[in-house]
Amino acid sequence: MKKVYIPILFIIAFISFGACEKDDICVDGDTPLMVIRFYDVDNPTVLKKATKFRIVGVGQNTTVTTVSDRTDLDSISIPLKVTEDSTGFYFIKNSADVDSLEVGDLDTLYFNYTRKNIFVSRACGYITNYDDLSSDLQTETDNWIKDIEIVNPLVENSTEAHVKIFH
Repeated sequence: MKKVYIPILFIIAFISFGACEKDDICVDGDTPLMVIRFYDVDNPTVLKKATKFRIVGVGQNTTVTTVSDRTDLDSISIPLKVTEDSTGFYFIKNSADVDSLEVGDLDTLYFNYTRKNIFVSRACGYITNYDDLSSDLQTETDNWIKDIEIVNPLVENSTEAHVKIFH
């Protein structure tokens, strides 16, 4: 009788362990954020904070969640769209609410790029890198952004600056 149980237990154990799948945990990949640094237009090597800064995506009703709202910042990291070749933002300096209306110095800036989808792993799926980065500042009579320089047109990490904005 013992001889019958041993093969049956062996088969059950083999089926049980053979059906297991390895755990897929994504530790490698996230789509990178674009890093922007703000500089003094009169002294281009010196960082200059944008005071009470707010950033809102064009067509959005909420602020960009990767940037602290209405704080003084000399560097920001913002997401670009993974389904389109352009992303627009309202850059607002000296932001405040007056009677539920946004007041402050508002400039509209679009970033254009070529998307590159990269397969990372089964757990992570795809990430998107951005190449050929360019900018388009909507010109107004009183832009607070005076100049824009693309210092790295390839957005493949969130550790180095991609854009310099002079104000």
